[in-house]
Amino acid sequence: MALRFLKDLWDETTASRLDEPELLRYRSNLLGADLRITNFGGGNTSSKIRQSDPLTGEPCAVLWVKGSGGDLGSIERKGFATLYLDRVRALKAQYEGVAQEDGMVAKYPLCAYAGNPVAASIDTPLHAFLPFAHVDHLHPDWGIALAAAANGRAKMEEFNAQFGHKLVWLPWQRPGFELAMMMLDAVEKNPGCDGIVLGGHGLFTWGKTQRESYLNTITIIDQIGQFLEAHEGRRRGPVFGGAVAKPRADRRDAALDAMPYLRGLVSGKRRLIGSFTDLPEVQEFINSKDAAALSHLGTSCPDHFIRTKIRPLYVPVDAGADLSAVKAAIDAAMENYRKEYAAYYQRHATADSPAMRDPNPTVVLLPGIGMFSFGKNKAESRITGEFYRNAIGVMKGATALAEEGGPAEGDLPQAGAAAAAKEFPVYANYVALPAAEAFRIEYWALEEAKIRRQPPEKELSRQIALIVGGASGIGRATALLACGRGAHVVIADRDVEGAEATAKEAQAIAGREAATVAAIDIRSRESIAAAIRETIAAFGGLDILVNTAAIFPAPPSGVVSDAMWGTTLELNVTANFLLAEEAAKIFAEQNLESSVVLTSSANAVVPKRGSEAYDVSKAALSHLVRELAVSLSPKVRVNGINPATVVKGSTMFPRDRVIASLTKYKIEFHKESTDEELRNQLAEFYARRTLTHQPIEPEDCAQAILFLAGPKARCTSGHLIPVDGGLPEAFLR
Repeated sequence: MALRFLKDLWDETTASRLDEPELLRYRSNLLGADLRITNFGGGNTSSKIRQSDPLTGEPCAVLWVKGSGGDLGSIERKGFATLYLDRVRALKAQYEGVAQEDGMVAKYPLCAYAGNPVAASIDTPLHAFLPFAHVDHLHPDWGIALAAAANGRAKMEEFNAQFGHKLVWLPWQRPGFELAMMMLDAVEKNPGCDGIVLGGHGLFTWGKTQRESYLNTITIIDQIGQFLEAHEGRRRGPVFGGAVAKPRADRRDAALDAMPYLRGLVSGKRRLIGSFTDLPEVQEFINSKDAAALSHLGTSCPDHFIRTKIRPLYVPVDAGADLSAVKAAIDAAMENYRKEYAAYYQRHATADSPAMRDPNPTVVLLPGIGMFSFGKNKAESRITGEFYRNAIGVMKGATALAEEGGPAEGDLPQAGAAAAAKEFPVYANYVALPAAEAFRIEYWALEEAKIRRQPPEKELSRQIALIVGGASGIGRATALLACGRGAHVVIADRDVEGAEATAKEAQAIAGREAATVAAIDIRSRESIAAAIRETIAAFGGLDILVNTAAIFPAPPSGVVSDAMWGTTLELNVTANFLLAEEAAKIFAEQNLESSVVLTSSANAVVPKRGSEAYDVSKAALSHLVRELAVSLSPKVRVNGINPATVVKGSTMFPRDRVIASLTKYKIEFHKESTDEELRNQLAEFYARRTLTHQPIEPEDCAQAILFLAGPKARCTSGHLIPVDGGLPEAFLR
């Protein structure tokens, strides 16, 4: 039967050039390229490949299987664990039952082929014991909908009859050695079966060749999609019980209004980065009659659950409520969520369970507005939202399979040795994981070990920084350094093209989702507010505000006009006040510790001839730092830096100004010299006036800025750090 939803992406010309491990990688990438087939980081693929034993030279069977924590869509050859197949299968003789299955995982490294250090996942025995050359274990929404339906086994048999398959059903069992034994038993008792549906979990398929496995997998998944589509066409009643609210016309603005407040609440234990979506499938769910009941059940697939926690936070609020009413509803729902989470932990924790983790939700559903999702970085927050969209698709599919009468009470095909039918919560034909099973996964010792294997977070991880003036000079250096230290950065500048260039450099350092740009005119409160709004839209809030933008008036005549005097004060003083005042609104909504760093100058304390407008403006800015430190305390620290002249990369030093300065100081130069050569001459002159004889570079200033903005200066506020190479005239008195 022809594919209706999926595409056969296999290219035989490409495949013909690949060896077996590369064909496994190729097959995995194709499967992982479509989120309808499996979600990010979810699922496993494997191949049993004949290779030479590196010690004996004798041929042996090697199991290649996706390594722990890998992603099928992006996995490379080096991402697969490799194990001697006979050694893994020999572990069956040592297995004494489900009570000791976690201990089996410690034996997998002893089975590693050729000393491969890639950690084998808990799904390894599921692949090893199946008597098929190539195996795919995936979590397609359509497949999980069937697996999470109260009548799922009966519907699977109906599917088999309609499409000519021999899928086998297994009740719920947490992934591990016990499930591997159940699967082996199932295929031995059902010769000719072509797949396994894991109740409440996912789908296993296989093939004799890489190509056959791929084609069998996408065909079965596509056909389950066709099966569900037919049921949607004859669904009993409206989807999710019908709509009880409408999407708000102003939902994007409402989301941006609510996001900082919401982020502050969910970041009570550890700061999180946020994402928002108002896609039609999300709106269909959150505005429905059944949304509250279904969302409270939680998810079924373990892959979904690990990201979205025991359940999302559904906020019962009128879709047309104003911000104050929305915040009040969030407060009440959040308090209840935390109490429920603590009770869930206390009910299921044992003496050897890890300590209770963050009791705050990672997914928040606001009727009329949309879905908010949170994670330790932008990618994780986005993926968490994608996982809950998968869960919505599963619930939609499972409810479509409902039939008059449904299964008899207490007769659920997901029930088995791991959990009795009465433990599975059910609503409208959708079956969620029992709370005890969910807890066993969330607080699994193996999951805790995986968390501990994660690399340590960087100094500014989970922080959101708005770098004003980030297109060049000190701002650019600060943005790049901040990304290198783990921050999520918005590069704001009047020079949008320059900001985009900086953003590309930042993304090369920290990843595509770590940096973005915003246009800004710091003379305009509206433009500032819009840039902050873009920061919230990108990452969910704001933690660090840095401004490096300024003007140095240098008219050819040497005479500063009244208008230029006013512009200098407007840009160098008033604009900083406007920036801080607008940012303070977001800081107050979040109620998190935050930081502002402004760029003053050594000129603020050194009187000179001919630069009165600039010097006075910087002196005012230095005192503004102190004033803001007082007014924004205790949650917000405000500091600044006093750099001496930074020539390198500065837009304040176009060629004509450099030449004017060289002329002023009677420094010989060649008119044929490049701009950079002239700047270096001027920088060296300034350096000779300092104690260290070092030119001040943008990176020096960036280091000082991020020290003040970061956790190492948590007790410093109202302070200005000189970055002047040791300029005696600028010693603070």
